[in-house]
Amino acid sequence: MICLLPQCAYLSETTRMLEIHRALRQRGVPVLVATHGGPHESLLRAAGVGYDVIGPPMNGRRSAEFVRSAVGMGNVGQSMYSDAEIRAYVDAEAEYFRAHGVTVAVTGFLLTTMLSSRLAGVTVLTDHGSWVPPVYERGLVPAPSQPPWPILGALPERAVRWLANSVLPRTRFYCAGFNRVAADLGVEPVPSLPALVLGDLAMVTEVPEVLGVPAAEMAAWRPAGRRGYRPGTRLRYTGPLYARLDVPLPDAVSEFLDRPGPVVYAAITSTSPHIIRGVVGALAALDVRVLVAATVHDLADLGDERVMVAGILPSHR
Repeated sequence: MICLLPQCAYLSETTRMLEIHRALRQRGVPVLVATHGGPHESLLRAAGVGYDVIGPPMNGRRSAEFVRSAVGMGNVGQSMYSDAEIRAYVDAEAEYFRAHGVTVAVTGFLLTTMLSSRLAGVTVLTDHGSWVPPVYERGLVPAPSQPPWPILGALPERAVRWLANSVLPRTRFYCAGFNRVAADLGVEPVPSLPALVLGDLAMVTEVPEVLGVPAAEMAAWRPAGRRGYRPGTRLRYTGPLYARLDVPLPDAVSEFLDRPGPVVYAAITSTSPHIIRGVVGALAALDVRVLVAATVHDLADLGDERVMVAGILPSHR
């Protein structure tokens, strides 16, 4: 049995799971859906997807806290959850997997599955972005927009980029709480930050032409004894994953798109308002209009003649 575990604090994570659910159901594959809860549960309900909430339910406030503390935004010394939360979620997930005969768990950023999968003997797949080993081994990761240490802001960009590709992938940022709980449970620890987000199989939601790593090289990558990875980790391209949401295109958005000239669709839903504002500000130098998709942040003040801030949109349209 396959179990999908969307992180419903994120619009992107929820919609990716919906797309995987659609593809599996089209192939006649039985599938379960479970989540910790969050504001985007409504998308599951709207799509007619049945699901279970396991562990302490995450409300909107807790979801927003999670997003602010997550990888790349929160303090690197914390693990996004308290130790008690990690233990509660891991126990609940492992019990759910055993009770339902789950053999494969699929998630994006429900990170406690990295421990519960080991506890229950389940294979874990992650739908991942582009921060994968072949990318930083080729030196392709840019300098972080929010450096983990303020002192990095005083260094030349070339030096910061080298650190991002050479040092950050070897760190145990965000891992401490997970490893304390792993030790208590007697399961395999998380050896590095990359291992925290890489499943046994990581589905890379990009295309080779954009990412800059050939498909054959991505598929052939192996941990090869590197201490920072779990030994069985594999990587595969899937191309972009986004749900074909059955929601209407608002009239105002249609009118905005019908106006002459190019439009940039900015659907950056898993980041801080600072980053989104920076992107929209940078696009102001171009002769384009910008359509901004919904986030958990209030960005209404960005709207003007050239920028429209919308709600949840059918991205495939």
